[in-house]
Amino acid sequence: MRNDRRKERRREGGRRNDESGFGLKSALYAAVLILVLGIIAFFVTMKIYNKNLEKAYTDIEDKGLADIGQEPTLVDKTQEASLSVGKTVDEQLNEIVANENEEPKEENNKQEENTPKKEEPKETKKEEPAKETPEPVKDPEFERPVQGEIMKEFAKDKLVYSETLKEWTVHAGVDIKSDKTTIVMAAEAGKVTAIKNDPRYGITVIIEHANGFETRYANLLTAEFVTVGEEVSKGQTIGTVGNTSTFEILDEFHLHFELLKDGEYQDPAIFINF
Repeated sequence: MRNDRRKERRREGGRRNDESGFGLKSALYAAVLILVLGIIAFFVTMKIYNKNLEKAYTDIEDKGLADIGQEPTLVDKTQEASLSVGKTVDEQLNEIVANENEEPKEENNKQEENTPKKEEPKETKKEEPAKETPEPVKDPEFERPVQGEIMKEFAKDKLVYSETLKEWTVHAGVDIKSDKTTIVMAAEAGKVTAIKNDPRYGITVIIEHANGFETRYANLLTAEFVTVGEEVSKGQTIGTVGNTSTFEILDEFHLHFELLKDGEYQDPAIFINF
């Protein structure tokens, strides 16, 4: 009986030893497996990290940042970035690239501020040449259209007696006594504006002069020496003395001469020394 108990105890002890040995082996295997997995994870992480570094470095080279003076290298900046708490490697790389892009802009802005701005040339107004004031045109200097004495004076504000009408009436011009066919001359240079056979004053020539003056030569025998629109000079022949005026047909041969200024009848004796 005792021997059986001893054998049984030995068996139990052996089983316990086997169980404890199996537990140690299992723990050892588990530790080795964890170590291997840790090593694999480490290498995988380093590989991913290196790929990110290479990608960031390539991007920087494309943007022309690889040739920046003696500034800290990308690796140094990446190592500093990796020490920041709570930030991934990609986030740090993005910040580095952003900072590199911002620095030249700030320098350019400073240079623009320091560079004096060129003032745009002001438009100079061209001085217009002073307009020359035209010289005033002198009033015409009239001469006698025919030689002879005054038979009937200018009578605008008073009445004169008409032998033909047998009554007292106004007289808008002067009658200059002259023989029939006496040459009638232009009292001043001007332009012939009309040649007509007036029902009262007979054959009449009208000449326009400067400054609104106008002369009229009536009771003519003929006016075929000039034409309408012709420019005549002072003293040029325009007709001959006749007796074609029905209002003065009983009077002696004479030239009925009128002078107007701006359409108003004027006394010819004021402008001509008869």
